[in-house]
Amino acid sequence: MMLEAGSRERSLRALVSFSGLLRTLYPGSLYSVLMARGWESKSVEEQVEQQRSSEPAKVGKLTPDQATRERARAALELQRERVLDERTSNPIRRKALEAALAEIEAKLAAL
Repeated sequence: MMLEAGSRERSLRALVSFSGLLRTLYPGSLYSVLMARGWESKSVEEQVEQQRSSEPAKVGKLTPDQATRERARAALELQRERVLDERTSNPIRRKALEAALAEIEAKLAAL
């Protein structure tokens, strides 16, 4: 059944007014899930600002020396995880991994 132009306009206006009513009565409900993304989205800058404001503020800045130690610690922890994730049935390779793990753990203890 084809609607006349005037009838389509009235239907569209009714739909728009109904969606406004839903938005008012049920903010954050299923309406927002079903609505096309970007119809009523915030601008990118607002989203970035909101993300920044929700992050906890850093207590203090690290000195260059502390930052270097933190980077070294993070790198060693990543190396340690990689070594722990490796699996092998070769006894020679297993001994090499155990030696590497011992060395990494010694360096971590020294930091």
